[in-house]
Amino acid sequence: MTVRYNTILVAVDGSDESKRAFRKAIVLAKDHGAKLLLAHIIETLTTAAAGPGSQAVFPEVDEKARGMLHEYKELAEKEGVTDVKEILDYGSPKVKIAKDVAKKYHVDLIVTGAAGLNAVEQFLIGSVSQHITRHAACDVLIVRTETKDK
Repeated sequence: MTVRYNTILVAVDGSDESKRAFRKAIVLAKDHGAKLLLAHIIETLTTAAAGPGSQAVFPEVDEKARGMLHEYKELAEKEGVTDVKEILDYGSPKVKIAKDVAKKYHVDLIVTGAAGLNAVEQFLIGSVSQHITRHAACDVLIVRTETKDK
């Protein structure tokens, strides 16, 4: 039985780990003829000054994220992926990627980089990749190594 992925979501944040995941997602999208979703979730800050439940995002952060997503999209298209969509959202990356974005776009596979946290940080806050693995309803690929050319 051959598994066919139609919609692949890759979480990107500009880190080396997410760049490796992005390159692996390109290979998979081409191999499967899949749509590639590039997702970046901006962690929102709740500030007491702004009032309970309000979220503050600096315009520079938003602009930088949009630019990064656009660059990733251009690279994917240059590599031959024909159906690429940029997704910028706000909130907790752990929750948004695993549940909201994956469900909304009917994702078959989530590709994410391995955690860059040390043991203490993982114990205290956990990693995004760990959370996605536990809570996603679809397959998850945690990328730890560089993609090799075929």
